[in-house]
Amino acid sequence: MKRYRSMIGLRPNKIEEYKRLHAAVWPEILSNIKECHMSSYSIFLHQLPEGNHYLFSYLEYTGVDIKADSARMAANPKVQDWWALCKPCQEPLSNRAEGDWWSNLEEVFHAN
Repeated sequence: MKRYRSMIGLRPNKIEEYKRLHAAVWPEILSNIKECHMSSYSIFLHQLPEGNHYLFSYLEYTGVDIKADSARMAANPKVQDWWALCKPCQEPLSNRAEGDWWSNLEEVFHAN
């Protein structure tokens, strides 16, 4: 199992919409996450002192090829519909890696 963490900005005028969407995630999205070997998927919201809001995600991956599973997820039409609702709420970080929407976070400590 490998842990993945990432973050992205959340537009202030979209906070309630994003919360509403994630209070009732579509069953097809939840099953797709599991089919792609991802579990313990969590998203956290926090406002930093400068006033900006950020989402922090965490997931555990149990498959053997996260790039292939992520591509399979991205090709799912229902996931594309879900992302079409979520992406306008999000504000990618300016220093993210080329081609990424969410910015990956480096793990600096983990205790079992």
